[in-house]
Amino acid sequence: MLKRFVSTLALAAAIAVGPAQAQDVKIGGLFGITGPIASLVPPIVESAKLAVKHVNEQGGIGKGGKLDIVIADGQCNPQAAAAAAKKLVDVDKVAGIVGELCSGATIAAAEGSGIPTGTVMISPASTSPALTTLADKDFVFRTCPSDAFIGQTAARYLVQKRGIKVLALTYMNNDYGKGLASSFRDEFKKLGGKITADLEHNEKATSFRSELATLAKDKPPYLFVIGYANSSGPIILKQALEGGFFKKFIGSEGTRDDKVYQQIGIKNLEGMIHLVGGDPSSKALDMFNAEITKVNKDFVGKPYAPHSYDAAFMLALAIEVAGSTDRTKVRDALRRVGSIGGVVIGPGEWKKAKEAIAKKQKITYHGAAGNHVFSKEGDVSGVVDVYEIKGGKDNKIATLR
Repeated sequence: MLKRFVSTLALAAAIAVGPAQAQDVKIGGLFGITGPIASLVPPIVESAKLAVKHVNEQGGIGKGGKLDIVIADGQCNPQAAAAAAKKLVDVDKVAGIVGELCSGATIAAAEGSGIPTGTVMISPASTSPALTTLADKDFVFRTCPSDAFIGQTAARYLVQKRGIKVLALTYMNNDYGKGLASSFRDEFKKLGGKITADLEHNEKATSFRSELATLAKDKPPYLFVIGYANSSGPIILKQALEGGFFKKFIGSEGTRDDKVYQQIGIKNLEGMIHLVGGDPSSKALDMFNAEITKVNKDFVGKPYAPHSYDAAFMLALAIEVAGSTDRTKVRDALRRVGSIGGVVIGPGEWKKAKEAIAKKQKITYHGAAGNHVFSKEGDVSGVVDVYEIKGGKDNKIATLR
């Protein structure tokens, strides 16, 4: 009897110290699925899901656990994003969040839940300079460049490469619009450019004819429009053409959208220049494009799709390196997987990453949207892609660094 009891204890002890069981892990995907950028979002969502798919197909997370991404709709709206983030953190118990996409929504979600609970947030598309100075306790990151960089680079390109020194400017009354307009305005004027009219607009308005009359008063040759595809952007462009206010346009990424082109007719926008946070040509981008093509070939080249993949993949890598879902450990590991000097990991190379991490080797992720070496503020360097509508087609004509 005693011998049987001892054997039972030994078996129990062996089970207790045996290999840890696989633990499934959740991350959040906080995206503006509905709202002013809805038409831009599907490639961004599917790119994050693709990163999760690669993890699960190549060994899973930790000891073979399943990685799940819980998708929530932040609506590109501060109040909605804050509520959605709270649910992801408090109810779904996610280890980190990819998103939001709109800057104001990201800030609200971070201040409401991300920062107070110490949950890492990585935005693939929030470009406002306000994120740089956010008191985030090092829990808010992004894989896209700041508008401080985008605006300055855009101004230099227009003045120095295109000889565009006179224009009118209108921008949305939100964090994104104000931030991009500010950085562009300062650099453009510094380079000798003249902004004949500079108007903030209500992104929810349905008519901008009076604003357009003011913007066109001094007959500037170009109108620079900072607006979203599902709100002010296409309305301003359409009414500018209908009223004969402007014929030539410059836009940010918000109006570089198939929905805008269909609404207005892309041929009516001939010569329009778009300046957007871009993707440097690289082997990593080619790897991503080959994989996203399997999901939908039309997703190749869409704004912030590579950045979304990178955000999700890097979050998974950070969890793997941390060996834990402890949120502070995940944050600290995120910086390590973005720093230089380790085994190079590209998009889709999860198995290679797991093997290196298991050997206690340092890894460095070379992302589809660039090498994301985070600054102390959680920012990354980047490139600006220039597109121009020529012959009824949206053509990429330059990449600026």
